[in-house]
Amino acid sequence: MSELRQLPSVEQLLQTHQAAEYIAAYGRPLTLEALRLTLAELRQKFNEQDTLPKKQGIVLLAGAKLSQWTAPSLIGVINASGVVLHTNLGRAPLSQAALQAVQTTSRGYTNLEYSLVEGKRGTRSVHTEGLLTHLTGAEAALVVNNNAAALLLILSALAHRRRVIISRTQLVEIGGGFRIPEVMAQSGAKLVEIGTTNQVHLSDYEAALAEPAALVLRAHHSNFRIIGFTSEPDLPDLAGLAHHNGIPLVDDLGSGSLLDTTHYGLGHEPMVQESLKAGADLVCFSGDKLLGGPQAGIIVGRGSLITLLKKHPLARAVRADKLCIAALSATLIHYLKDEAERQIPIWQMISKTPESLRARANHWADVTGVGEVIPGSSTVGGGSLPEETLPTFLLALSVPQPNRFLNRLRQAHPPIIARIQEDRVVLDPRTVLPEEEGALLVGLQNVLSS
Repeated sequence: MSELRQLPSVEQLLQTHQAAEYIAAYGRPLTLEALRLTLAELRQKFNEQDTLPKKQGIVLLAGAKLSQWTAPSLIGVINASGVVLHTNLGRAPLSQAALQAVQTTSRGYTNLEYSLVEGKRGTRSVHTEGLLTHLTGAEAALVVNNNAAALLLILSALAHRRRVIISRTQLVEIGGGFRIPEVMAQSGAKLVEIGTTNQVHLSDYEAALAEPAALVLRAHHSNFRIIGFTSEPDLPDLAGLAHHNGIPLVDDLGSGSLLDTTHYGLGHEPMVQESLKAGADLVCFSGDKLLGGPQAGIIVGRGSLITLLKKHPLARAVRADKLCIAALSATLIHYLKDEAERQIPIWQMISKTPESLRARANHWADVTGVGEVIPGSSTVGGGSLPEETLPTFLLALSVPQPNRFLNRLRQAHPPIIARIQEDRVVLDPRTVLPEEEGALLVGLQNVLSS
């Protein structure tokens, strides 16, 4: 224990040049905490066989703690997985215009809830409502912080302690444990399940509506598909029945799209405009999926119903902030100007031709001097278009331990996310942004050389 008595005091450590640099970089309180904790750990773990570090070594150990404590855990990664809307990687990257809008509005004050015309308090919904109604043909619109919140608000405002009719084929669970029945229960709505897991008929809805109900809810299957002996009523028939009974039809699209996905060789993802035209009174969908914007829940539809939603107490709890509104507005303007495919990253990715992707993969192989370019498939992801793929070309690497190689890619700066296919590590150029290509090749070469 005599060795422990040789440990320097905190004050002695603070007098070192390195500690002074840490204080300048991290502040005195945090540096002091790191030094004290480092000394405490050395005392706790010490045994007679150990050699204690010198003063400078102790300060460096404290510096490692300071670096770890202050390093951001949320960082950018390069998505070479081929999943366009990768939920775990943050879904849709923003367009340059959306990024600029976020920067501009976060730099100073804004007219978020201030009318420049009247010189008094205004409403934040004006910044997106006009764009959404113009694009979709809806009477009114409201933006909240995500689509789960949108559905919760709709049910809370329109169906609290009242019956909501929904097919058993639509009682879905999506990523993160989000379940339609649980959201309905949280809202206070009374869930009325009709039909079977594969078959529901209009007559099932008619029978359920023999008793008073608040609304009919249709939930898009999103991330799964029922095949075989299946049946569901068409949306126009469902809307007609709901209106005949004097209640609204709500269509939860999950992802939702403003563009026709069939033009890109994909299956048909329900479009917001189509749902409204078919008779849905409210349609809710996500901002960060096929719209290609920030995380948001968007509700469009009948003006009188949107007014009720805006006045509900929950609306304030789930409202979108100024950064979301700025990015969403910029994204919607791309659609208004008919430039979504050229300006929104996910639509740039989806519209890439196999030939352009093969040329890019070949370039990667030429630069690194390794791998083989092979045909493959990209997926849209994000709980939309299940089983739908896009043709691509992959750089395939044959390495002794593929999982270990993936782990090393994840430790690169910035991290690179790839995948394994047939025991080979593959990287898909579809989801790598052009400005990321240099960093991808440097990181890949570093891992290969190590």
